[in-house]
Amino acid sequence: MSSIDHAALVAAVASLPERFRGPGGAVGVMKDGEVIVREAWGYADPDTGLEMTPSRLMPICSISKQMTCGVLLDLVGDPSALDDRLGSFLPNIEGRRPTIRELCDNRSGLRDYWALTVLHGAHHEGAFRRDDARPLFARMKTTHFEPGSQYSYSNGNFRILSDLLEERSGKSLAELYRHHIFGPAGMRDARLAADTAAPLNGTIGHEGNPTVGWFPATNRIVWTGDAGVAATLDDMLAWERFIDRTRNDTDGLYNRLSQPKAFSDGRAARYGMGLAHDRIEDVAITGHGGALRGFRIRRLHAAAERLSVVIMFNHEADAHAAALFVMRAALGRPAPARSAAPVDQSWTGRYLEASSGLSLDITVHGSAILANLGGGAEVLSVGDGGAASSSVMSLSRQGNDLWLERQGDNLRGLATQLEGDVVKDIEGRYWSAETESVLEIKAAGKAFAGHFDGFLGRGPMHQLRPFAGDVWRLSTPRSMDAPSPGDWTVQVRRSAAGIVEGLTVGCWLARNVAFARVA
Repeated sequence: MSSIDHAALVAAVASLPERFRGPGGAVGVMKDGEVIVREAWGYADPDTGLEMTPSRLMPICSISKQMTCGVLLDLVGDPSALDDRLGSFLPNIEGRRPTIRELCDNRSGLRDYWALTVLHGAHHEGAFRRDDARPLFARMKTTHFEPGSQYSYSNGNFRILSDLLEERSGKSLAELYRHHIFGPAGMRDARLAADTAAPLNGTIGHEGNPTVGWFPATNRIVWTGDAGVAATLDDMLAWERFIDRTRNDTDGLYNRLSQPKAFSDGRAARYGMGLAHDRIEDVAITGHGGALRGFRIRRLHAAAERLSVVIMFNHEADAHAAALFVMRAALGRPAPARSAAPVDQSWTGRYLEASSGLSLDITVHGSAILANLGGGAEVLSVGDGGAASSSVMSLSRQGNDLWLERQGDNLRGLATQLEGDVVKDIEGRYWSAETESVLEIKAAGKAFAGHFDGFLGRGPMHQLRPFAGDVWRLSTPRSMDAPSPGDWTVQVRRSAAGIVEGLTVGCWLARNVAFARVA
């Protein structure tokens, strides 16, 4: 355990409002069980002039997952005790159903249910009721990989888990959180705030950016154990204090939550029990982020250093980057400088990784490679051995193709370079037996777009852009949940005669959904 760099920490905290611009925010830092930073700035609601303070409630969103898993360990103990109840939620899954432990570790193979709302016809500003979740799960027929073999973020894992905990205990999730988490941790104002349309204590989330300005976000979804907790900065610091207070108890809740995890092939996993495991050089950290339209939250905990950082924004700046920036400052380890050597433009290309069904777009910008696997761009640097890598992805050349590895996801595969232009003959209607929904693609002049019809309604038109070969990308920049699924890879399937027979649609959170052409 080391001391911290107080001067660097003070400077980092002071720079947050300008580095991560938006209506308001809050930051907390705890060292050796004591709060050493507790600050807020800006406005919880600029329209009314309500200032942000450490006592303003905000949705902590997916940080709730570790607390849901904490309830499970405290209430039930062995997660496998609930395995036999999963059949009632996933009655139509073919092959092996995932286990409760695989749900907790995001190794279930279940496609994310918020991403699937797009394929079920939801509008991004529509309503998603509590009663809509179970019919969506019941429609699931396949997993997008063998349970246990890979990591894929799936909010539905924790939604199912919280429903099972209510069923097992006969108590509401709100009661379970109060008894097992909020009470023991001293989180006085924390609560289950499942309905995202309901006001908190004046804090308004904002979409937008410094260029176009900020405007209040509209949310109309109901979530529970996946992301339903609201808390103040003071509550989150109480959670960090509880973690530190129980650090030497081998049976302590956070120690049990943060035990090392592994995939079914024995390789180490970087996620388990609602916690992401990462490193800042030689310092191991656990934590999680949270996102709802208009809010971004992040907490990081370095157990060996007894150091925690919490960032809370009522806007959509990068809270993860902010938390890393503050923690690195406290540790006296600023982010290492990237190589300034320009990268060969021959890396540029468009690829398809067959097992995940995801398209990979590679562009070069000076000394950096930007790799977009259907979502946000990952920045990679080329090392001495000629491979490109970041903390989550590595790429190495194999002729014209790329060998792709994402160690944290346990995904390894060949990304084949795509050649040629797409053929623009995809207009029509397509049916998916997996989602029991329709995709209709239309041309408007020379532009293409598609919308989904399903049990959640008729969705908006989503732009379809040619990618390469027989691959398109369908864009969903806004959705019910946040962040949105981004770009969906759309692979065209053809008969031997070259006639379009169907499509395979997938994004990082929901891969390889088959649609057959019906008209």
